[in-house]
Amino acid sequence: MTAASIVAAYEEPYARRTSRTAEQLLAAAVRGALGAAGLGHGDVDGLGVSSFSLAPDHAIDLAWRLGLRLDWIMQDPHGGASGINLLQHAVRAIEAGDARVVVLVAGDHLDRAAFARLTATYNRATAEALTPLPLRGPNALFALLTQRHAAAHGLADADYAQVPLSQRRWAARNPGAVYRAPLSLDEYLAAPVVAAPLRRFDCVPVVAGADALVLTAGGPGVRVRAVASRHNPDGQEGDGIVTGLAQVADRLWAGAGVGPGEIDLACVYDDYPVMALAQLADLGCAPDLHAFLHGRLARDGWPLNPSGGQLSAGQAGAAGGMHGLVEAVLQLLGRAGERQVDRARLALVTGYGMVLYRYGACANAAVLEGVA
Repeated sequence: MTAASIVAAYEEPYARRTSRTAEQLLAAAVRGALGAAGLGHGDVDGLGVSSFSLAPDHAIDLAWRLGLRLDWIMQDPHGGASGINLLQHAVRAIEAGDARVVVLVAGDHLDRAAFARLTATYNRATAEALTPLPLRGPNALFALLTQRHAAAHGLADADYAQVPLSQRRWAARNPGAVYRAPLSLDEYLAAPVVAAPLRRFDCVPVVAGADALVLTAGGPGVRVRAVASRHNPDGQEGDGIVTGLAQVADRLWAGAGVGPGEIDLACVYDDYPVMALAQLADLGCAPDLHAFLHGRLARDGWPLNPSGGQLSAGQAGAAGGMHGLVEAVLQLLGRAGERQVDRARLALVTGYGMVLYRYGACANAAVLEGVA
């Protein structure tokens, strides 16, 4: 178990529309997290940032505008994997004595035009090979992945529906989720098709917001039992329905000293239901996907993304990579309000993303434990 403690987590409320800039959202999240930790800006000597829309500013510009004097700073551009990347580096920095109090923050404000520009120019491969088709963002790519995954595992639309349906039930207890109204299977199946077989409720709603964590050297809070990452595991030449987590699962669980059956809740990166299921399968949490979906998830109400996940709470750009961490920490600190998971002690958090050409190339996971 690491010597660093996560002592506070905060989410600046998500909104479908706002006049605030990315800088203002990030600053608000930093203030909220420090307030939850009982600390001030003057206590901070480390900062990690992830944001697509902070540009042309960088982490150091945000530090300057916040009045932070730092010994350690980092900026991570890797989207859905950025939160756990930042966490891994921050823990190592504290253990090495490079920093004592680190704030990690991620967030974005991407209006319709900004989101369209981001998805059209995400990287050179996208701009040169995909946008001219046009694919109009990642939905078409993940529709193809869902088709392939369904054929490989014998799953139908009503099976994949169990992920957004389960998470919507949790979202009803989260005042910060943008979608909280009950969702039935009939409503799910009747929703407009975005890219077959993906329907509206299979795709994350784009929102504005930010998430932040505060880490300190020791003390009560949440500890990282293990973290593991695997990036570009197959050079974009695999089938895309197995993530890099499959290559590090054994190392993750051995480092954590627990197995997947001992986890009390999971916060899995859920840009699409298919990828949430792929990550759970890769980590040994759902060896039989059909049984998992209709048994453990639908019948037993296992806490998968008890915030509602991105599918119901929303995806605030790069904050999507921090959202699951914030939810897991709140749960393990016993501060999740009405959606609090009873006797939550161990949480699994995953990150996934950064489409290089056909599918995400970055994957990581952490096992967290609440420590009194």
